[in-house]
Amino acid sequence: MAPTREQAMTDATLYTPMTAIALAAVATYASRAVGAFLSGKIGTESAVIEWITCVTYALLAGLVVRMIWMPVGALAATPDWMRFAAAGTGLAVFVIAKKNVGLGVLSGSSVLIALTWGRF
Repeated sequence: MAPTREQAMTDATLYTPMTAIALAAVATYASRAVGAFLSGKIGTESAVIEWITCVTYALLAGLVVRMIWMPVGALAATPDWMRFAAAGTGLAVFVIAKKNVGLGVLSGSSVLIALTWGRF
């Protein structure tokens, strides 16, 4: 059964942009407050922190693989081999430079820029 006009208007007034912003702010600041409260109570070497670190790295790795394998936006216009070459170069420089993340990212980005230069 379709909602009546009055019900639809009531629902529409509940989900205003200000309500969404307020809920997002509450969710953001509540999680930060919990983090600040717990930061002094949990050791950096605890199992919880190690688990959070592992989950964070797994999420980051998944996002990077998704960007390379199934890109969206302007990156989707680049051929697959260019993305794989840039990622491989970045990984190789990362390993050779004794796990220097900055050099790995810089070299991978530079290779992708060089390969796509003049293509667009």
